[in-house]
Amino acid sequence: MDKCLCAQNVCKAYKDNQVLSGLDLKLEHGKIYGLLGRNGAGKTTLLGILTAQNRLDSGSVTYGGEPVWENRRALDDICFSRELSGTQYSGTNNFRIELYLKAAAMFYRHWDAGYAERLLKEFSLDRKKAICKLSKGQMSMVTIIVGLASRAPFTFFDEPVSGLDVVMRERFYRLLIEDYTETGRTFVVSTHIIEEAAGAFEEVIFLDDGRIIEKAPTEELVSEFAYISGLESEVRKASAGLEVLNTSSVGARTVCAVRGVAPGFAPDADVDVTPMNLQKVFVALCGHGDEM
Repeated sequence: MDKCLCAQNVCKAYKDNQVLSGLDLKLEHGKIYGLLGRNGAGKTTLLGILTAQNRLDSGSVTYGGEPVWENRRALDDICFSRELSGTQYSGTNNFRIELYLKAAAMFYRHWDAGYAERLLKEFSLDRKKAICKLSKGQMSMVTIIVGLASRAPFTFFDEPVSGLDVVMRERFYRLLIEDYTETGRTFVVSTHIIEEAAGAFEEVIFLDDGRIIEKAPTEELVSEFAYISGLESEVRKASAGLEVLNTSSVGARTVCAVRGVAPGFAPDADVDVTPMNLQKVFVALCGHGDEM
């Protein structure tokens, strides 16, 4: 049976700031998940707890039924590739990329040295260059190499494309999908750049105010949402029985975001119906009234 990574009733606070509250989450083997949330929603904290890099206040995280915390058997199958900071290495100018990757090779049981070499060439990185001398984008490339070459069955990326231009961001998602197709690993990717990543996500997880408010197959979730626009009376008629998430008016025209549409939705009203993309769905659910 494939192992799952499960969080149950997880709570975490920093002083008076309750970051995660009674959070439950089950991550299955062999999927690419997108973890989406606004700034301060608790995404990095959650990733740290799932990978045993942060302590939780209460609750549990298990992998294959065993606790993750200080469990070598579980941690051998988990990689959290998180953002590097140049200030971390200000006193170690001789800590080069090649040494960083050698350290990763010792830590990750499934490490693929040949793949790491190919990725160095893919990103045109100089193995002799010190981490503290890298640009923000180059640091992101190093974290991507570690995450992919770890070959860990459960691999987590926190803002992996930070600092990368659009060409390199697309290259990352191409590499991610290629590796997933080859290995069937589980990936969890936290990102703020939603729409260009949407095609890679089999499932999405929405984190809002420390709780999981949605976890669903991406296409299935997006298909439930639409914009209905037209005269206010017609929009009201068309949206009857649906969940109205957001409404705005410009002159005589009203637009509302709704949830609960079925395939082939065609209301008996003089309105326009426009599908939403993943980013718009996220704003509708997590925007707390912000304009669409």
